[in-house]
Amino acid sequence: MPVKEKKLDNLKKLLARHYPSVDDWARVEKAYALARQAHSGQRRESGESFISHPLGVATILAELGLDLTTVIAGLLHDVVEDTAVTLEEIRESFGEEIAALVDGVTKLSRLDFASREEQQAETLRKMFIAMAEDIRVILIKLADRTHNLRTLRYLDPRKQQEIARETMEIYAPLAHRLGIYKIKWELEDSAFRYMQPGAYYRLVDQLAKKRREREQFISRLINIIMKRLEAVGMTAEIQGRPKHLYSIYHKMKEQEKDLSEIYDLTAIRVIVDSVKDCYGVLGTIHAIWKPIPGRFKDYIAMPKPNMYQSLHTTVVAAENELVEIQIRTWEMHRTAEYGIAAHWRYKEKITDEREFDQKLAWLRQLLEWQQDYRDAREFIENLKLDLFTDEVFVFTPRGDVIDLPAGSIPIDFAYKIHTDIGHSCTGSRINGRLVPLDYVLKTGDMVEIITGKHSSPSRDWLNMVKSAQAKNKIRSWFKRERREENIEKGREMIERENRRLDYDLRDLLKSDLVEEVARKFNLQSADDLYGAVGYGGITVRQVIGRLREEYRRKYGLKEETLPQTRPEQRPPPSAPGVIVEGIDNILVRFARCCNPVPDDAIAGLVTRGRGVSIHRDDCPNLKAYRSESGRLLKAAWEKEAARAYPVTIEVAANDRTNLLADITAAISECKIQIAAVNGRAERDNTAIIHLTLSVKDRAQLEQVMSRVKKVKDIYSVRRHLYWKS
Repeated sequence: MPVKEKKLDNLKKLLARHYPSVDDWARVEKAYALARQAHSGQRRESGESFISHPLGVATILAELGLDLTTVIAGLLHDVVEDTAVTLEEIRESFGEEIAALVDGVTKLSRLDFASREEQQAETLRKMFIAMAEDIRVILIKLADRTHNLRTLRYLDPRKQQEIARETMEIYAPLAHRLGIYKIKWELEDSAFRYMQPGAYYRLVDQLAKKRREREQFISRLINIIMKRLEAVGMTAEIQGRPKHLYSIYHKMKEQEKDLSEIYDLTAIRVIVDSVKDCYGVLGTIHAIWKPIPGRFKDYIAMPKPNMYQSLHTTVVAAENELVEIQIRTWEMHRTAEYGIAAHWRYKEKITDEREFDQKLAWLRQLLEWQQDYRDAREFIENLKLDLFTDEVFVFTPRGDVIDLPAGSIPIDFAYKIHTDIGHSCTGSRINGRLVPLDYVLKTGDMVEIITGKHSSPSRDWLNMVKSAQAKNKIRSWFKRERREENIEKGREMIERENRRLDYDLRDLLKSDLVEEVARKFNLQSADDLYGAVGYGGITVRQVIGRLREEYRRKYGLKEETLPQTRPEQRPPPSAPGVIVEGIDNILVRFARCCNPVPDDAIAGLVTRGRGVSIHRDDCPNLKAYRSESGRLLKAAWEKEAARAYPVTIEVAANDRTNLLADITAAISECKIQIAAVNGRAERDNTAIIHLTLSVKDRAQLEQVMSRVKKVKDIYSVRRHLYWKS
């Protein structure tokens, strides 16, 4: 039997378990016939006929137990992208549902993009948005990637590395998040093989030498457990499961250990009929061997977000070796292997889908992010950050479990609960103790958020929060509340960066170029673009990169050719490091109320008899003079300014012994000079400390503030303003 017919027969046998009807198989054969005809003459890099790939994808989907619609879409997933067959033809022959699935996995290869990186990011974004509407899109894509990795050896090394890296960054973590460990392990091991072939084959060789010894050891332990369970009248299936290669390598690297120091190379899995039996087996095993404190995890009582459930315990077994034992029911085992795919047929049989939808709640966030992230590359980066990092599980005061990305802080928690709670967050208590807002949450923490009626987000939060959800909400607040301010700030940031790079603003910031770049970010106007930069939705670097690309494309210039600033004679600075528009030979001084430093937006205020005072542009003391013509002057920092500027920061902390010593030590580590210190203790045991520092620019100030925030018992660190009464 030819290879193609053999693979098709194998697919038929897999599907016959759930779809024995002749009509069902006729639909599959119809899809196979179309795919074979469409891909006729095409070959894989391995030399095989191309139809072997869609057949392989459909077989993987059938092995996962997915529905017939998904299997048929798997057979057709490449025809729109790689052949003359259109989506409309798919729709007419197989219906809207299959057409939507094929469209969801089709690349955007026929559209015009500025770079391959942008095309790849847009393709991934499209796929994730389609996935949020129908989870089967990503199941097809995971099957597609799994089959491609099985023939990756036929590609050139550069392509192997590229595909392996994308697999490790996107697809393997996604399989983990969906709980499809059967796919996750294969993706990780295959990607590991091509990303780090030296480490991969060394590990394979080392494990081969220890395999027989490990198998004998695990076999002895299984016999001991089986006899004990039989003695108490319990039945179970016991398996020895070797850890997959990448898991072992990751553990060695993370813990800086050799293979000889990794004891749990094989886990023992005990599968029983009921939850009650799971805990009974756990008690029996702990009666045989001593458990390791802190290594027991009850994922039955507290399942992972990907629906995984099991009891995990690590014991000191015979020969003083550590062994991990997993205990689960057959239903839990099926979910552990196939994740969300195991629940798909269950979903088809129920009328109330709320429970199923709750398990995919994190996917619904993707639709919300689609509206907020204008740049596809930023969308993908935030997706990696939020969905594919490790997690922490914390509790609300009512005992509800909240999962967050590892490294999250109370502000992330506040926004996870409700947008308004995040916006009005002023502090938090962890396990009943007041902590600063940058406290890093740990699994098991009980988190309580303190809010204030008149509180609002701080721009500093964007650099503090870990979750993309919190970043989105903060940016949206600044976007909505301060549009005009954001537009002005964004324009200033872009102009300043262009000046730093010596580009001619009159050429590079022409209105038609800026409008075109705005459209590239799916924005309506130049003001929308400036506003997005101002509130942090798009970075200055992204905008300038697109401006350069657009300028070169429009004028047909080479990479290195860009409009340079025309040389001009600048007047001498009005004050050390500062230029004031239209002012020469007049006294200029820095205002003590706000202490501006380089990179702050600044303005000059004409005073009576004291020349011009330089303020931060957002200084509250300028508000009263904005309506007075001629009192406020434009000011800017001299490019090569190099001197120290005084600035005052306010530190709020829990008052304790050695607090000031710890703060000053942190500042000294940054090699910053302290000019003055003033502090007081409040009645609620809070210390308020004002420190005047000498810094070169805003970046150095932010560095020292960030370092001070890490000192124990610090609630907040901010720049201090002296307001006029």
